[in-house]
Amino acid sequence: MTSRIIGTGSYLPETVVTNDDLSKIMDTSDEWISSRTGIRERRLVKEETTASMAAEAAKRALENAGVSADEIDLIIVGTITGDYVTPSTACEVQAAIGAEHAVAFDLNAACSGFMFALSSAHAYLQANLAKTALVIGVETLSKIMDWNDRSTCVLFGDGAGAAVVKRDEVGLSGLDIGSDGAKGMVLACPNRTNNNPLVQTDKTLRYTYMDGQEVYKFAVTTVPESIHRAVEQAGLEIPDIKYFALHQANIRIIQSVAKRLRVSVDKFPISLDHCGNISAASVPILLDEMNRKGMLERGDKIVMSGFGGGLTWGTAVLTW
Repeated sequence: MTSRIIGTGSYLPETVVTNDDLSKIMDTSDEWISSRTGIRERRLVKEETTASMAAEAAKRALENAGVSADEIDLIIVGTITGDYVTPSTACEVQAAIGAEHAVAFDLNAACSGFMFALSSAHAYLQANLAKTALVIGVETLSKIMDWNDRSTCVLFGDGAGAAVVKRDEVGLSGLDIGSDGAKGMVLACPNRTNNNPLVQTDKTLRYTYMDGQEVYKFAVTTVPESIHRAVEQAGLEIPDIKYFALHQANIRIIQSVAKRLRVSVDKFPISLDHCGNISAASVPILLDEMNRKGMLERGDKIVMSGFGGGLTWGTAVLTW
């Protein structure tokens, strides 16, 4: 017995921001951004919140799975951009969709957030602590970006993706999850600093910092290794995999991973061209797009892999 994804859903904010739009407020261009990243546009929130996007993606996943909110007994949300320190985004989603029987909590693994949430839900299901789980990746990254830093802010977008997971005879067959905290500061966003009667600190807002070269080197070596381990654990070989749904960070990373795996880049669907990098939400959004386009057939073997802040990585092999 394992865990199977039985439905997917996603939500992107209504407002589209193109590279040309950004070129009007900073020294950049569509050619500069797209040639280096593959990104041409992204969605940014106006009225939406992290919780509202997560709830909408959840509702769409439930509808796709043919499951009611009453049947959900576990909600795990991967995010670094919750609307509140507390309550958790998962608890907000629980209230919004009426999943009154669910246990709900968030976890923080940045761009690997959905993969960590999926592996945690799998553990709950296999331990018989839950029967039906709702796993969500959601980010409002636009609120933690310095919009004067063209090297970083142009990469990111907002959105949410979700999946409904149940115990089944087929599904997840290989998992590889890991962290390298020693390199964590190459991609970081400071939280509140101490401000109490004993320690008075600067209250200036702090934004996301990224050493792009270090993140690139980490991704192009770690991700292929993780995929190989997960595929081997599943008792499969790389040619058995129909699609590789990777975190949508940068087209050059995806191309490099494909080359190292000796797999055609055609097996690597992309959404970054119209979504940008949405951290924990990128893998489930891509999976939902693949599902709704009819790209996935029962029995297909696919790989999902997230990687990023922490530094963290997570890979899953599953049968659709």
